[in-house]
Amino acid sequence: MSNYGSLPIDFLPNIELWIKYLESSNTLSIKALLDIGNTLHLSSILKNYFSYEDINISSYPILESLFSSLYCNLKIENSILETIIDENTIADNASKKLSSLRRTKRNLEQSVKEKLNSILHSSSYSKYIMEPIVTIRNNRYVIPIKMEYKDKIKGFIHDISASGSTIFIEPTSIFELNSKINDIQLEENLEIEAILKNLSCMCIPIVDNLKNLTNTIGKIDFIFAKASYSKKIGGISPSINDQKFLCLLEAKHPLIDPKKCVPIDITLGENFQSLIITGPNTGGKTVTLKTVGLLSLMACSGLHIPANEKSSIYVFSSVYADIGDSQSIQESLSTFSSHMTNIIKILSSANEHSLILVDELGSGTDPTQGACLAISILENMHKSGALTIATTHYPEIKNYALVTDGFENASCEFDVKKLMPTYHLLIGVPGRSNAFAISKHLGLPDEILDRANSLLTTDHIHIEELLKSIYDDKIEIEKEKEIIKKNSNQVEILRKKLEKDTSDSENKEKDMLEKAKLEARNILLTAKEEANEILKEMNNLLEAKNDTSLKTANMLRNKLNTSIKDIASSFEKEDISSLTVDDVYIGMDVLFKPLNSIAKILSMPNKSKDMQIQIGNAKMTANIKSLEKIKNQAIKVDKKEQSHVSKNFNLKAKSISTEINVIGMNVEEATFVIDKYLDDCAISNISPVRIVHGKGTGKLREGIASFLKTNKHVKSFRLGTFGEGETGVTVVELK
Repeated sequence: MSNYGSLPIDFLPNIELWIKYLESSNTLSIKALLDIGNTLHLSSILKNYFSYEDINISSYPILESLFSSLYCNLKIENSILETIIDENTIADNASKKLSSLRRTKRNLEQSVKEKLNSILHSSSYSKYIMEPIVTIRNNRYVIPIKMEYKDKIKGFIHDISASGSTIFIEPTSIFELNSKINDIQLEENLEIEAILKNLSCMCIPIVDNLKNLTNTIGKIDFIFAKASYSKKIGGISPSINDQKFLCLLEAKHPLIDPKKCVPIDITLGENFQSLIITGPNTGGKTVTLKTVGLLSLMACSGLHIPANEKSSIYVFSSVYADIGDSQSIQESLSTFSSHMTNIIKILSSANEHSLILVDELGSGTDPTQGACLAISILENMHKSGALTIATTHYPEIKNYALVTDGFENASCEFDVKKLMPTYHLLIGVPGRSNAFAISKHLGLPDEILDRANSLLTTDHIHIEELLKSIYDDKIEIEKEKEIIKKNSNQVEILRKKLEKDTSDSENKEKDMLEKAKLEARNILLTAKEEANEILKEMNNLLEAKNDTSLKTANMLRNKLNTSIKDIASSFEKEDISSLTVDDVYIGMDVLFKPLNSIAKILSMPNKSKDMQIQIGNAKMTANIKSLEKIKNQAIKVDKKEQSHVSKNFNLKAKSISTEINVIGMNVEEATFVIDKYLDDCAISNISPVRIVHGKGTGKLREGIASFLKTNKHVKSFRLGTFGEGETGVTVVELK
């Protein structure tokens, strides 16, 4: 969809309140009607969004249904948008009466301003004037007079400045004019109210359509928003399974920079139901929980996820999470208490269709009791049938997972040498305690480390050695897997290179064959010319000889010509072939069979396999069946046929009008029609031409002006003058 640009929705007005007003038969405000008009206009634009000939909308059945259900009403849309200029302004041409009232008001205002300016610039009054400006107070035109001269000019005081040094007087000479202006203003307000009422009445019958329209546009916008977000995160559509398992491959947290995020592979529900993740702090345990939870919810919500396309998701009925420290001073909850409150709620609601994510299970209390409590909670979650992922630091839980069916250990890898986590998740390997190694690396004295080591029990030492052995083996396996993957990638690169080389070799061979054919043809033509010259000379030499010699010479000449003709015809049959869609490219020379003329292709074929071609200066539409491919051959054009084509185009030129009317069209529709019209006019040497677009809101006029600036045929353009249609017409001079 990205090939055709983003969805043309800049802003969707909220018209729910206006719809309620219409249902109560209320007259809508200017803003309310403008919102409805813009919504209808947006629907018209969206209706044409899938009008591209090369888009198979049937491939998107949901979008096809939504776009086809969009409601359009050009009559009401144009009535509103041509009447209302902005949220505060009604167009002068909204009605004849309004136009007349505003014209009269402007004339009166001009008269008032002229009289006031004569006072302001009069030498008799100049010393009384504070500033030579005309202003408005209480909807009446006034002039600023110095306070000490308030009695020098007869009139009505409407206001005093904050400093008290200036008063604003309405001279008696303009009192009547100001009153007339106010009277006309009242009439104008009444007329505007009538116009708004009329537009509101037009909208009442389509209330239900407007309700459905806002809902439909919202759905379309949501679908495209999901697509845009998927493109941003490199999302894929995972497979949905009903076997209650989760398989995320190369999964990334959607809110972490993809360039910095380390992908994880995690499976759950196939070989084990509960996963216990251990490892150092800041090693990625919590991020792993959040990644699984977010990606599961995204997939269940119909969103793409940042993972490998081989990933599979089960649609969980609920996802429960206890992640982070939820201490509350106000509720007097400790870390342990807050976690337990969440765990209790989870245990009471979880079932076999649930996903449970728990961070630092059993933390915040005595380690021995916390570990025992955590194991008991995990057993209960396991019995409920829910898939569970839990993180912990307790070695007792690691050991429990090692010996219990349905449980599996995992760890976040930690580089002891660099003292940094790698953020890789290793399933099947319990996390090691790195306290001694880290302490030694940081410089803790050996005697302290030795004493600490002596305090460990024999069982604990044995377990740590076992974990180290398992961990080292796992790391080695992972390295080997990386090598295998790298080798596989190299093999794939070599395979593609071999295919490319093979293809290049075939193309090279084909080019050589074509070159050889061309050379053979040139040799053939040269040989034919030389043979004719020789035979001509033979005829001249034999003229004086006997008839037998001459007859023999003619037989030889005919035989040679026949042989050459046969060979040449074989080349000709190979040089002209039928044309296919795959062969076509813009600028390609082809044979137009009906006229036996060479033509140039100007556009790619549409669904009907029609395309634009050019013969000389003439452009026309032709079907691919009427065209043939040309290879290394010049085609002679019949002069009679050429004159016939020119005659036809002269007739067409006579039928083209010097004026085109696009009133009622939107900008997209108008520019498409105008583009074709200007092409025809340019071919037929018709200039100047008139484009009738109407005055309206000015949007159509501005859109056409922007298009004309970029059109290759346009030399200049201007708005019409008096008698030409003024701003409702654009006059175009063609090159």
